[in-house]
Amino acid sequence: MERTCLAIILAAGESTRMKSATSKVLHPVAGRPMISHVVDALASASISDVALVVGRDADAVSAAATTDEVAVTSFLQKERLGTAHAVLAAREAIAGGYDDVLVVFGDTPLITAAPLKAARDGLAAGNDVVVIGFQTADPTGYGRLIVKDGALVAIREHRDASAEELSITYCNGGLMAIDGRKALDLLDRIGNANAKGEYYLTDLVEIVRSLGGRAIAVEAPEEELTGCNTRAELAYIERLWQQRRRHELMLSGVSMIAPETVFLSWDTALAQDVLLEPNIVFGPGVRVESGAVIHAFSHLEGAHVRAGATVGPFARLRPGADLGAKSKVGNFCEVKNAEIGAGAKVNHLTYIGDAFVGAGSNIGAGTITCNYDGVNKHVTHIGANAFVGSNSSLVAPVSIGDGALVASGSVVTEDVPADAVAFGRARQEVKPGRAPILRERYEAEKAARKRARSAE
Repeated sequence: MERTCLAIILAAGESTRMKSATSKVLHPVAGRPMISHVVDALASASISDVALVVGRDADAVSAAATTDEVAVTSFLQKERLGTAHAVLAAREAIAGGYDDVLVVFGDTPLITAAPLKAARDGLAAGNDVVVIGFQTADPTGYGRLIVKDGALVAIREHRDASAEELSITYCNGGLMAIDGRKALDLLDRIGNANAKGEYYLTDLVEIVRSLGGRAIAVEAPEEELTGCNTRAELAYIERLWQQRRRHELMLSGVSMIAPETVFLSWDTALAQDVLLEPNIVFGPGVRVESGAVIHAFSHLEGAHVRAGATVGPFARLRPGADLGAKSKVGNFCEVKNAEIGAGAKVNHLTYIGDAFVGAGSNIGAGTITCNYDGVNKHVTHIGANAFVGSNSSLVAPVSIGDGALVASGSVVTEDVPADAVAFGRARQEVKPGRAPILRERYEAEKAARKRARSAE
């Protein structure tokens, strides 16, 4: 029978060093609250029951932790008296009879399923407590994991460690798994006989040993246990997350010319044989299909780029942009809530918003869909194989039929039937010899302004 597990996420702690009006665990990594990343890791480890210990911004933190895969119950920690005290805020959930109780932190968004599974495997092997630790080149400030003959003997805080113990590079990551049948009894034995008068979860190791039980440590990569207390640490975590995700995507068949300049969202979906040039930013909700090329300095959010399409350079795709197969959105173009049909081209200096552009159509440079009247948005519909000349303004709601042609510089306010040609511009007038007269007038006006300034 599969072992049952309760994960307890400690999310009530705050660091004043964040200098923020927002709870620490709500700060985003890859565009998503860091606590959401932690919940995803739990779900990947097949853990479906979560007790969330909250404090500040309790409702918002609970909402960020809620997913379809995990059942989350929130518990309020009114006082902050140490990690063990925080865990016991979820006493009701711990009493639910789980085989395993896993304690994690809401500010470690780089954690993956592997060390969580390893900790649970340690409990399944008969251990009472399993601590997740890491090896580091600089252990300064960390609690040391003292291991003898495979057993974890103690967790020694840096300030209390002997010279020999300070040389240990195996450190406490803070995450811990506890035998669920013994969890409440063990937790209730933790005292607060320390300088701060707080209840420390790390005391469990020695308590278990004093009762004849066994504790062990399992190792995780150092970066997975990276916590966040400052904006600088948040930026560092973001960098680590981006590096890891870029590497995963490249191994899956995505090409990146300068990976360190590509910034991904937590849900960016890139298919095999996508090519990314340097300096690209993906906001949430982007899907790019096989063979598409995203050129340099482009920004995509809420967009779907289909197979073989090209974007940029210097293009912006906003939410609702849907580019058909082998279509093209070129330099200094913006597309919002619009479908660009297969093979259609929007090449230069163009805005297409709230629109449909049919397959094979060509939209000339400087064209804009005038979709907003100051109150409401309106739709522009352009049929297949249409041609819209440069510097045209299409005043929505308006329809351009299949195969129609719009002359350059036109302001189109009425529907254009299929295969028709539309001219929507003022008639040009030429007045011979008038230019010198105008220049003389303009020079006189300029001189008058200059005299007026001098008189002041």
